[in-house]
Amino acid sequence: MSPSTHSNTRAGWREWVQLPDIGVPWIKAKLDTGAQTSSLHASSIRTFDRDGEDWVRFRVRPWQDSTEDSVLVELPVHDRRNVRSSNGQVQERIVVRMRIVLLDRTIRTDVTLSNRSSMGFRMLIGRRALRRGIDVASGESYLGGKAPREARRRNRGIDES
Repeated sequence: MSPSTHSNTRAGWREWVQLPDIGVPWIKAKLDTGAQTSSLHASSIRTFDRDGEDWVRFRVRPWQDSTEDSVLVELPVHDRRNVRSSNGQVQERIVVRMRIVLLDRTIRTDVTLSNRSSMGFRMLIGRRALRRGIDVASGESYLGGKAPREARRRNRGIDES
């Protein structure tokens, strides 16, 4: 077998990521090779028309069990897709495009908006984003390091280790 001509980045099954397009400096994400598309916890999701284009306004709360640092976001609607959730239900979700900074990589990808309040992570990063040179080490966490201590404190409700 010949050596690979590209270099993959090794990541843990959970990592701290940044969402620069929407002003979220830190959010804890689960890297899920079982999910096709990435998903972000969003509330107050409302579509509206802007200059003849379909847009969406939503609120991102990056911290589990807290409204602190909540961000109001407006983005163009990229698509609408039927997505099967982890409990097997199919639901139509709005899809937006955004950059995710994961370790040393900036990935522009589709992200569905959904209510993840009952989930352990506010963000899930799926295969479409991961196939761009990310290898997931299922037994490891935070290979990219941790967010600053203040961000980890605000993320109460999830184990910081």
